[in-house]
Amino acid sequence: MLTINVVTLFPDALQPMLDASIPGRAAKDGLVRYRLLQLRDFSHDRHQTVDDAPYGGGAGMVLKPEPFFEAVESLGAARQGPIVLCSARGERFGHRQAVRYSLAPELTLLCGHYKDVDQRVVEGLGAEEVSLGDFVLSGGEPAALCVIDAVVRLLPGALGDHESASGDSHYDGLLSPPSYTRPPLYRGLAVPEVLRSGNHAEIAAWRQQEAERLTEQRRPDLWARWLSEEGEDHGTREDDRP
Repeated sequence: MLTINVVTLFPDALQPMLDASIPGRAAKDGLVRYRLLQLRDFSHDRHQTVDDAPYGGGAGMVLKPEPFFEAVESLGAARQGPIVLCSARGERFGHRQAVRYSLAPELTLLCGHYKDVDQRVVEGLGAEEVSLGDFVLSGGEPAALCVIDAVVRLLPGALGDHESASGDSHYDGLLSPPSYTRPPLYRGLAVPEVLRSGNHAEIAAWRQQEAERLTEQRRPDLWARWLSEEGEDHGTREDDRP
């Protein structure tokens, strides 16, 4: 069972999402356990202060190191696995990190707030910094929920159908092809004939072609990496698409 610890100023905001959908079912099935730690519980003054003005001046407040260190230490000496700070300056979070985190026995997420988190939290706790993208959130909680959802759905048994996850975008390095369901014709928009043909080989070929087309068009960075990795795995890859 994977244990996910979240250090946050807003545990009550996270709990409803962790109780819902796949994260909630995975917890009920004993695949994952969530532990939410209120950062203010590790302050030592009557105002439960966890922030202070930045050294060197400047706008905004910085979250102090002591509460984060003590929160992580409260998890016990047996705590293991990655410690991750959700940070706008972090490495872009992706499927590969989600897989790595899903294979760990424990994952600890630290949620920042205000202007920033004292850099000694990263250095002293050996935390990884991850970001969802090139934008800034008011706090780390939305990012933590995204990381948790991406990780938990990869746990064996969480989805009940491994093929569902294996067809997702990024699973094999490509974006996923478009999906369709009934009715076959809606407001003049038709489901591609190949998907209704029953020819599994042609359907698989269509999906692969669409995945490659969309990845090349929308994410040239992923496309270049996929071509490189295909070449490493199978020798130089010729682009023989029409």
